[in-house]
Amino acid sequence: MKRRFFLSTSAISAAVIATAVTGMPAKADLPPLIPRAVLFGNPVKASPEISPDGKLLAYLAPDRNNVLAIWVRTIGKSDDHLVATDPKRPIRNITWQPDSKHVFFEQDKAGDENFHVFQTDLATLRKRDLTPFPGVRAGIDDVDPSHPGVMLLDMNRRDKRVFDVYRVDLKTGGLTLDTQNPGNVAGWVADNKMQIRAAVRNNDDGSTEILVRDTVASPWRTLLRASADDQITPESFSADDTALYVSSSLGVNAAQLVRYDVKSGASTVVYADPTFDVGGVATDPRTHKVVAVNVERDRSEWQALDPAYEADFAAIKRLHAGDVTFTSATSNGRRWVVSYLVDNGPVSSYLYDRATKRGKFLFVSRPALLKYTLAHMQPITYAASDGLTIHGYLTLPVGVAQTNLPMVLFVHGGPWARDNWGYSPYPQWLANRGYAVLQVNYRGSTGYGKQFLNAGDRQWAGTMHQDLLDAKAWAVSQGYADPKRVAIMGGSYGGYATLAGVAFSPDAFTAGVDIVGPSNLNTLLASIPPYWSTGLAQFHKRMGQDPAFLNTQSPLFKAEQIKVPLLIGQGANDPRVNKRESDQIVAAMRKNNEPVEYVVFPDEGHGFARPENNRRFNAAVEAFLGKYLGGRVEPPAPDESIQAFLH
Repeated sequence: MKRRFFLSTSAISAAVIATAVTGMPAKADLPPLIPRAVLFGNPVKASPEISPDGKLLAYLAPDRNNVLAIWVRTIGKSDDHLVATDPKRPIRNITWQPDSKHVFFEQDKAGDENFHVFQTDLATLRKRDLTPFPGVRAGIDDVDPSHPGVMLLDMNRRDKRVFDVYRVDLKTGGLTLDTQNPGNVAGWVADNKMQIRAAVRNNDDGSTEILVRDTVASPWRTLLRASADDQITPESFSADDTALYVSSSLGVNAAQLVRYDVKSGASTVVYADPTFDVGGVATDPRTHKVVAVNVERDRSEWQALDPAYEADFAAIKRLHAGDVTFTSATSNGRRWVVSYLVDNGPVSSYLYDRATKRGKFLFVSRPALLKYTLAHMQPITYAASDGLTIHGYLTLPVGVAQTNLPMVLFVHGGPWARDNWGYSPYPQWLANRGYAVLQVNYRGSTGYGKQFLNAGDRQWAGTMHQDLLDAKAWAVSQGYADPKRVAIMGGSYGGYATLAGVAFSPDAFTAGVDIVGPSNLNTLLASIPPYWSTGLAQFHKRMGQDPAFLNTQSPLFKAEQIKVPLLIGQGANDPRVNKRESDQIVAAMRKNNEPVEYVVFPDEGHGFARPENNRRFNAAVEAFLGKYLGGRVEPPAPDESIQAFLH
């Protein structure tokens, strides 16, 4: 008979909880438990967006059914009212229509990522699906107060593999094909007249080109070309539409902000950092002038490019502690909504007035967090086995000796992404339970220059995996971590890293938690969404292409080496990492009589959007880690049972 290891509400016995409580010394000195409902439930308010005319504020908040929805209030009043909701799935984005009388949002079904674009009339609350086509994915490309009656959106209606640009009449909802994709364009850029004037073309050899045209009637031509080892990303047209700002690593290691003249191709470096890639720009909504650039170092930093904005950035920095995000602005550019990210508290948002250089507090996203003690997140570096410097973040529990702790190595997804400084519910939750939490931007992560990114090519189970082993070794050598009580956990690529960690290095970790992670790289690549076709050459460059090689990188084929407990979470409708990826590794482990708990949510995709599912799964994670590592456990609430989702 096959052994089945699973966790239900009734299985969290007093003995398990007692083991968790007594497994770590000095636990009484930890601050009070932060309830999972506070960490992973809905925010009270989030994502504030000011209307173009500056009179209204839209934000996300729960409706009466506790589903995240769009609310609007008059600035300076308390007339908050619900304007758009979905009966089951949280809405997670807001865009204002230029007339300040409608809002847009993008929404999928049960995590399938076939997003539709919806328009809601604030006066009548009428909701209209602007892209009512089954199996089609759409997204907002451009709205502009100077062109209040139209919107540009992209959609793969004609060909599921690529996205064409459509022009929408916002009064009638009529769609007109604006720019047809020739078959290899991965992205479009509109100029300030809402004309598609730039495109990113991905070639079969992995190279990238930025195409431009003088008018919509002119032929496309190549402005610049980058090999597969370089990165070029268009950011914005100049105010007069004669130049294109591009994040470019051509001729350098770290991507710079470069201004290219569209006609001549002449270039000027606007901003550069020797180590870190530029991360985006801010533009004035009235003049369309690029006024600032962002660089993500250990923390996010903004640099004013226009001297007229230096006083504003200084005033914003004084207004509140933390790293700044610019979320929205009025059409005249006078009033901005700015949000502040700190490491040990909720996000705070303010309304900033450029004329007075003063800000007015709006709200914090999760006020219940303010009564709890949260941990600080500290940037760290360590040398990998081959000498490469790796950056990351360490979060240590408060109130106990910060030595010889149980630790969770929490691995980010992507993998072509990075962890950032600032509040995140996961490290705070784990630290509150008594764990050290180490997050590392292993090679292949973005933001640290092309050499660091390219060092991860074909290294999913090689040096990228070794970077994580080196991270554990660093934490142990520094005295933070008990080498016998280290778990590995992550989602997407982080889920893969978990499977690779326990399969390729079976003695390295005490337990693993895999969330929507691939187990077989061949079946992963065979099942990616059709609209990822323009990026397939980059997948092959980064991951490899030969089936035999990909098998050597796949944890599924080393499943017999797994000997530590594993908890796996999966969304049934995941379009990126098909449920088959989790099914395969679970079947292999059960065939080998190895302990695995498998949770599948039928209404989720790539990750868990519904807070109730997050809470259910994290209750299981908490009990799992408490059992095997000895951290604190908050007993599951009645609505946190995973019994119905066990497979």
